[in-house]
Amino acid sequence: MTILLVILGVAAALAMFIIGIYNGLVQKRQRCNQAFADVDVQLKQRQNLIPNLVETVKGYASHEKETLDAVIKARQSAVGASTPGEMGAAEGMLSASLGRLFALAEAYPDLKANTNFLQLQEELSVIEDKIAAARRFYNSAVQDYNTAREQFPGSLVAGSFNFEVREFFDLGEAGREAMSTPPEVSF
Repeated sequence: MTILLVILGVAAALAMFIIGIYNGLVQKRQRCNQAFADVDVQLKQRQNLIPNLVETVKGYASHEKETLDAVIKARQSAVGASTPGEMGAAEGMLSASLGRLFALAEAYPDLKANTNFLQLQEELSVIEDKIAAARRFYNSAVQDYNTAREQFPGSLVAGSFNFEVREFFDLGEAGREAMSTPPEVSF
């Protein structure tokens, strides 16, 4: 009888231990989901500002079609991205094309003085800061989750209950390169 109680006690302790690990992984996964949703909201706000920005610039620099088309194409690519890796790369390219657009605006004093343009530029700057913060929070949540699912004994529970590896929100090589290259503007 005593042996049976000991076995039941050990089984109950083991079950509680597994449940604790499982619940911890669920909590970390949910934190990743919430953080990704926060990044997504900020990216959509930025994407929604871009058509207004392009239209404002178009009124002053309509002959700069190539730059405007690049911004529109980068925005469409960003809107169509679905995974964190795709979104990061597309957003990196969008940031680079916006940099070229703002460099272009430097050549048009009337555009630089336009209150609508200045307001859109300020809103975009605020959103960029929010995106950076949301991306850092998401990547931190992903790191915590991935670490918990890879460490022993979490790896046993994660493997048994299909906790998948999460992808970091990374600009990708092309996005990092585009962000580090200054925009070229020629007239």
